[in-house]
Amino acid sequence: MPLLLNIDAATEQASVYLSNDGKVIAIEQSLEQKSHASFLQLAIDGIFSKANISLSQIDAVAVTAGPGSYTGLRVGLASAKGLCYASNKPLILLNTLEIMAFASVQNQKKCASDTPPPFFYCPMIDARRMEAFIAIYDSVLKLHFNPTAVVLNEHFFNNFLNKGKIVFSGSGHYKLKSILQHKNAIYSDVIYDANIIVTISEKKFHKKVFSNVAYCEPLYIKEAYITASKR
Repeated sequence: MPLLLNIDAATEQASVYLSNDGKVIAIEQSLEQKSHASFLQLAIDGIFSKANISLSQIDAVAVTAGPGSYTGLRVGLASAKGLCYASNKPLILLNTLEIMAFASVQNQKKCASDTPPPFFYCPMIDARRMEAFIAIYDSVLKLHFNPTAVVLNEHFFNNFLNKGKIVFSGSGHYKLKSILQHKNAIYSDVIYDANIIVTISEKKFHKKVFSNVAYCEPLYIKEAYITASKR
Protein backbone atom coordinates (compact mmCIF):
# COMPACT_ATOMS: atom_id res chain seq x y z
CA MET A 1 0.00 0.00 0.00
CA PRO A 2 2.30 2.78 -1.23
CA LEU A 3 2.04 6.30 0.15
CA LEU A 4 2.90 8.60 -2.78
CA LEU A 5 3.36 12.32 -3.23
CA ASN A 6 2.17 13.33 -6.72
CA ILE A 7 3.18 16.67 -8.26
CA ASP A 8 1.63 18.03 -11.46
CA ALA A 9 2.61 21.43 -12.85
CA ALA A 10 2.79 20.54 -16.55
CA THR A 11 -0.31 22.39 -17.74
CA GLU A 12 -2.58 25.28 -16.76
CA GLN A 13 -3.47 23.81 -13.37
CA ALA A 14 -0.87 22.95 -10.75
CA SER A 15 -1.75 20.20 -8.27
CA VAL A 16 -0.20 18.27 -5.41
CA TYR A 17 -1.76 15.03 -4.22
CA LEU A 18 -1.05 12.58 -1.45
CA SER A 19 -2.29 9.09 -2.27
CA ASN A 20 -2.41 5.93 -0.22
CA ASP A 21 -3.15 2.56 -1.80
CA GLY A 22 -4.46 4.22 -4.95
CA LYS A 23 -6.77 6.67 -3.19
CA VAL A 24 -6.31 10.44 -2.90
CA ILE A 25 -6.12 11.40 0.78
CA ALA A 26 -5.15 15.08 0.45
CA ILE A 27 -5.04 17.61 -2.38
CA GLU A 28 -3.86 21.17 -3.08
CA GLN A 29 -4.57 22.93 -6.41
CA SER A 30 -3.96 26.24 -8.16
CA LEU A 31 -5.60 27.46 -11.37
CA GLU A 32 -3.14 30.34 -11.87
CA GLN A 33 -0.62 29.10 -14.41
CA LYS A 34 1.90 31.89 -13.85
CA SER A 35 2.08 31.15 -10.11
CA HIS A 36 3.18 27.51 -10.30
CA ALA A 37 6.65 28.29 -8.90
CA SER A 38 5.35 30.09 -5.83
CA PHE A 39 2.47 27.67 -5.32
CA LEU A 40 4.27 24.33 -5.25
CA GLN A 41 6.42 24.59 -2.14
CA LEU A 42 3.62 26.06 -0.05
CA ALA A 43 1.24 23.40 -1.36
CA ILE A 44 3.66 20.58 -0.54
CA ASP A 45 4.18 21.89 3.00
CA GLY A 46 0.43 22.39 3.40
CA ILE A 47 -0.55 18.95 2.17
CA PHE A 48 1.77 17.18 4.60
CA SER A 49 0.38 19.27 7.43
CA LYS A 50 -3.22 18.66 6.34
CA ALA A 51 -2.71 14.88 6.20
CA ASN A 52 -0.55 14.83 9.35
CA ILE A 53 2.15 12.98 7.42
CA SER A 54 5.88 13.68 7.24
CA LEU A 55 8.16 13.49 4.21
CA SER A 56 9.97 10.50 5.71
CA GLN A 57 6.75 8.46 5.64
CA ILE A 58 6.15 8.56 1.88
CA ASP A 59 7.35 5.75 -0.38
CA ALA A 60 8.06 7.77 -3.54
CA VAL A 61 7.54 11.08 -5.34
CA ALA A 62 5.81 11.13 -8.73
CA VAL A 63 5.88 14.16 -11.04
CA THR A 64 4.57 15.01 -14.51
CA ALA A 65 7.79 15.53 -16.46
CA GLY A 66 6.37 16.68 -19.77
CA PRO A 67 5.60 17.69 -22.30
CA GLY A 68 3.87 20.90 -21.25
CA SER A 69 4.65 24.33 -19.86
CA TYR A 70 8.41 24.95 -19.84
CA THR A 71 8.34 26.74 -16.49
CA GLY A 72 5.87 24.33 -14.95
CA LEU A 73 7.95 21.30 -15.92
CA ARG A 74 11.14 22.86 -14.63
CA VAL A 75 9.78 23.86 -11.23
CA GLY A 76 7.79 20.64 -10.84
CA LEU A 77 10.78 18.38 -11.45
CA ALA A 78 13.08 20.57 -9.37
CA SER A 79 10.67 20.31 -6.43
CA ALA A 80 10.35 16.54 -6.84
CA LYS A 81 14.12 16.08 -7.05
CA GLY A 82 14.67 18.16 -3.94
CA LEU A 83 12.21 16.06 -1.97
CA CYS A 84 13.80 12.82 -3.20
CA TYR A 85 17.27 14.00 -2.24
CA ALA A 86 16.05 15.10 1.20
CA SER A 87 14.16 11.88 1.93
CA ASN A 88 16.21 9.35 -0.08
CA LYS A 89 12.98 8.22 -1.80
CA PRO A 90 12.62 7.05 -5.42
CA LEU A 91 11.43 9.35 -8.20
CA ILE A 92 8.69 8.43 -10.69
CA LEU A 93 8.43 10.43 -13.92
CA LEU A 94 5.01 10.65 -15.58
CA ASN A 95 4.40 11.53 -19.23
CA THR A 96 1.70 14.18 -19.56
CA LEU A 97 0.43 12.84 -22.88
CA GLU A 98 0.18 9.29 -21.50
CA ILE A 99 -1.87 10.62 -18.57
CA MET A 100 -4.18 12.43 -20.98
CA ALA A 101 -4.54 9.35 -23.17
CA PHE A 102 -5.40 7.18 -20.17
CA ALA A 103 -8.10 9.68 -19.14
CA SER A 104 -9.52 9.50 -22.67
CA VAL A 105 -9.48 5.68 -22.68
CA GLN A 106 -11.25 5.56 -19.32
CA ASN A 107 -13.84 8.06 -20.50
CA GLN A 108 -14.59 6.03 -23.63
CA LYS A 109 -15.12 2.92 -21.50
CA LYS A 110 -17.71 4.79 -19.44
CA CYS A 111 -19.46 5.86 -22.65
CA ALA A 112 -19.47 2.37 -24.16
CA SER A 113 -22.17 1.80 -26.75
CA ASP A 114 -22.98 -0.53 -29.63
CA THR A 115 -20.46 1.23 -31.87
CA PRO A 116 -16.94 -0.21 -32.23
CA PRO A 117 -14.38 1.34 -29.86
CA PRO A 118 -11.84 3.85 -31.21
CA PHE A 119 -8.62 2.50 -32.67
CA PHE A 120 -6.40 5.31 -31.41
CA TYR A 121 -6.18 8.08 -28.82
CA CYS A 122 -4.34 11.31 -29.58
CA PRO A 123 -3.80 13.66 -26.62
CA MET A 124 -2.80 17.17 -27.71
CA ILE A 125 -1.24 20.03 -25.74
CA ASP A 126 -1.55 23.48 -27.25
CA ALA A 127 1.74 25.05 -28.30
CA ARG A 128 2.44 28.25 -30.24
CA ARG A 129 0.48 29.19 -33.37
CA MET A 130 -0.73 25.99 -35.10
CA GLU A 131 1.64 23.75 -33.16
CA ALA A 132 0.76 21.10 -30.61
CA PHE A 133 2.56 18.46 -28.59
CA ILE A 134 1.00 15.13 -29.55
CA ALA A 135 1.37 11.37 -29.26
CA ILE A 136 -0.84 8.52 -30.46
CA TYR A 137 -1.73 5.52 -28.28
CA ASP A 138 -4.06 2.57 -28.54
CA SER A 139 -6.50 1.44 -25.85
CA VAL A 140 -3.79 -0.31 -23.81
CA LEU A 141 -1.53 2.78 -24.01
CA LYS A 142 0.87 1.26 -26.52
CA LEU A 143 2.62 4.08 -28.38
CA HIS A 144 2.00 4.30 -32.12
CA PHE A 145 3.42 7.80 -32.57
CA ASN A 146 6.08 9.12 -30.19
CA PRO A 147 5.60 12.42 -28.31
CA THR A 148 6.42 15.15 -30.81
CA ALA A 149 5.81 18.83 -31.51
CA VAL A 150 3.97 19.13 -34.83
CA VAL A 151 2.54 21.87 -37.01
CA LEU A 152 -1.07 20.86 -37.53
CA ASN A 153 -2.68 20.60 -40.94
CA GLU A 154 -5.73 18.79 -42.28
CA HIS A 155 -3.70 15.92 -43.78
CA PHE A 156 -1.29 15.16 -40.93
CA PHE A 157 -3.37 12.32 -39.41
CA ASN A 158 -4.54 10.71 -42.67
CA ASN A 159 -2.64 7.44 -42.19
CA PHE A 160 -4.24 6.88 -38.79
CA LEU A 161 -7.70 8.12 -39.74
CA ASN A 162 -7.76 5.70 -42.65
CA LYS A 163 -7.29 2.81 -40.19
CA GLY A 164 -10.08 3.75 -37.80
CA LYS A 165 -11.45 6.21 -35.29
CA ILE A 166 -9.18 8.52 -33.31
CA VAL A 167 -10.18 10.34 -30.13
CA PHE A 168 -8.48 13.75 -30.04
CA SER A 169 -8.36 15.41 -26.62
CA GLY A 170 -6.52 18.08 -24.67
CA SER A 171 -6.04 21.81 -25.13
CA GLY A 172 -4.57 21.39 -28.61
CA HIS A 173 -7.54 19.55 -30.11
CA TYR A 174 -9.47 22.78 -30.64
CA LYS A 175 -6.94 23.91 -33.24
CA LEU A 176 -7.29 20.64 -35.12
CA LYS A 177 -11.06 20.69 -34.92
CA SER A 178 -11.08 24.04 -36.71
CA ILE A 179 -9.35 22.55 -39.78
CA LEU A 180 -10.20 18.84 -39.77
CA GLN A 181 -13.62 17.25 -40.02
CA HIS A 182 -13.42 13.53 -40.72
CA LYS A 183 -15.85 10.68 -40.07
CA ASN A 184 -13.21 8.92 -37.96
CA ALA A 185 -12.20 11.97 -35.93
CA ILE A 186 -13.76 12.21 -32.46
CA TYR A 187 -13.15 15.38 -30.44
CA SER A 188 -13.33 15.05 -26.67
CA ASP A 189 -13.25 17.64 -23.88
CA VAL A 190 -12.25 15.04 -21.28
CA ILE A 191 -9.54 16.17 -18.85
CA TYR A 192 -7.46 14.13 -16.44
CA ASP A 193 -7.83 14.39 -12.69
CA ALA A 194 -6.10 13.26 -9.49
CA ASN A 195 -7.41 9.71 -9.78
CA ILE A 196 -5.88 9.27 -13.24
CA ILE A 197 -2.45 10.47 -12.08
CA VAL A 198 -2.57 8.34 -8.93
CA THR A 199 -3.51 5.21 -10.88
CA ILE A 200 -0.54 5.61 -13.24
CA SER A 201 1.97 6.58 -10.56
CA GLU A 202 0.99 3.60 -8.41
CA LYS A 203 1.36 1.19 -11.34
CA LYS A 204 4.84 2.54 -11.99
CA PHE A 205 5.70 2.24 -8.30
CA HIS A 206 4.72 -1.42 -8.18
CA LYS A 207 6.72 -2.09 -11.36
CA LYS A 208 9.66 -0.14 -9.86
CA VAL A 209 9.80 2.23 -12.83
CA PHE A 210 12.05 4.75 -11.10
CA SER A 211 14.23 7.48 -12.61
CA ASN A 212 17.73 8.61 -11.78
CA VAL A 213 17.27 11.67 -9.57
CA ALA A 214 20.60 13.21 -10.54
CA TYR A 215 20.37 12.88 -14.30
CA CYS A 216 16.71 12.90 -15.36
CA GLU A 217 15.40 15.93 -17.24
CA PRO A 218 11.96 17.27 -18.19
CA LEU A 219 10.53 16.15 -21.53
CA TYR A 220 10.45 19.57 -23.17
CA ILE A 221 10.30 18.16 -26.74
CA LYS A 222 11.37 21.55 -28.07
CA GLU A 223 13.16 24.60 -26.72
CA ALA A 224 11.19 27.26 -24.86
CA TYR A 225 10.05 30.34 -26.81
CA ILE A 226 10.98 33.45 -24.85
CA THR A 227 10.03 36.89 -26.13
CA ALA A 228 12.50 39.74 -25.86
CA SER A 229 11.83 42.48 -23.36
CA LYS A 230 10.25 45.61 -24.82
CA ARG A 231 12.04 47.86 -22.32
